[in-house]
Amino acid sequence: MLYYLFDWLDKAFDLPGAGVFQYISFRAAMAAIASLIITVVFGKPIIKYLRKKQIGETVRDLGLEGQKQKEGTPTMGGIIILAAILIPTLLFAKIDNIYVIVMIITTIWLGLLGFLDDYIKVFKKNKEGLSGKYKILGQVGLGLIVGLIIMFHPDITIKERRSVETYVETHNVNIDKNYEKAKKEFVEHPIKSTKTTIPFVKDNEFDYADLISWMGDWTKNWVWVIFVVIVIFIVTAVSNAANLTDGIDGLATGTSAIIGSTLAILAWVSGNIIFSNYLNIMFLPNIGELTIFISAFVGATIGFLWYNTHPAEIFMGDTGSLALGGIIAVFAILIRKELLIPILCGIFVIENLSVIIQRSYFKYTKKKYGEGRRIFLMAPIHHHYQKKGIPEQKLVQRFFLIGIVLAIITIITLKLR
Repeated sequence: MLYYLFDWLDKAFDLPGAGVFQYISFRAAMAAIASLIITVVFGKPIIKYLRKKQIGETVRDLGLEGQKQKEGTPTMGGIIILAAILIPTLLFAKIDNIYVIVMIITTIWLGLLGFLDDYIKVFKKNKEGLSGKYKILGQVGLGLIVGLIIMFHPDITIKERRSVETYVETHNVNIDKNYEKAKKEFVEHPIKSTKTTIPFVKDNEFDYADLISWMGDWTKNWVWVIFVVIVIFIVTAVSNAANLTDGIDGLATGTSAIIGSTLAILAWVSGNIIFSNYLNIMFLPNIGELTIFISAFVGATIGFLWYNTHPAEIFMGDTGSLALGGIIAVFAILIRKELLIPILCGIFVIENLSVIIQRSYFKYTKKKYGEGRRIFLMAPIHHHYQKKGIPEQKLVQRFFLIGIVLAIITIITLKLR
């Protein structure tokens, strides 16, 4: 909203300094600062209110050190994170940008889904919360909406890279006299596309249409089905993985902050014609506006860590964890970097896989030997290491270090081909 206000003031009255709102970098910085202020300043009163209303966590005794001391800690703190993301986004971003609209829908949708789960646990005293099938249904519904918007909304496009030599050859022009024109031409025309970025490959673009194109020309009209299914899978998987990671103080929050910072860099270079040209990655018109949203996301998660680090004064609950994972998934899909998720979100992936492996092996051994056996002492894997005696604080810090290394690897894939 402030963007439109200062844009009007700049044009109508030539107000000194108003033009600074035209710069994405400035608005992204302001969004990050605003989200930090919201979480840190308003976090304490909200914690006191939740404590007063006895909206606290019910903890099962799993035999983990320090676990029972967390009983009664205020939960549903994800409300703070959601507010700290949405308010700065509405203030500093262009809210008519389709990418920003998709991210706002994602944040509200999964925030409400997680809130419903927490509400059932806290107020209805049902430890199981919202049924798993309804959670999945909500995530699938969001994935369906996001996938269809990406496929059919006219403003979601890419600009294909065409070499100068190709332009010269097809247009029969002299490269010396027409170099500037040729340079503009190879990124000139936005098109609808199902292409995405694939890491560690020289021509680092993969088209989902290739998955079914071998079946004949008729498949061109059905590529959107494949794409939507992939979007649904990614959104559901990452959202649930973030939810599983939220098991010890600050782990999901800090990991999300690291991932968000990396996504901010990827979004900014993808929406900047100079840097996308230099890095030889696809240029996505108008995607740079998402830098404001993800900056608010990073500010919100870092600010929430102020109260969520060990010993946590508040837990985010499913209100926060489901939303964080879904936001990361949808954001990565929008900037065409979803195939980098296994690297960038390695912590989430490991946590998710540890649960899948544990359950699958238990069922297999129970069927084969009549008695279920386990690979890990406990799943998700962070509880396995807790069982081995690693203190919670040290464990979280080590996961953060791994997350930072994975973030660096993700960024260097832009040039490492």
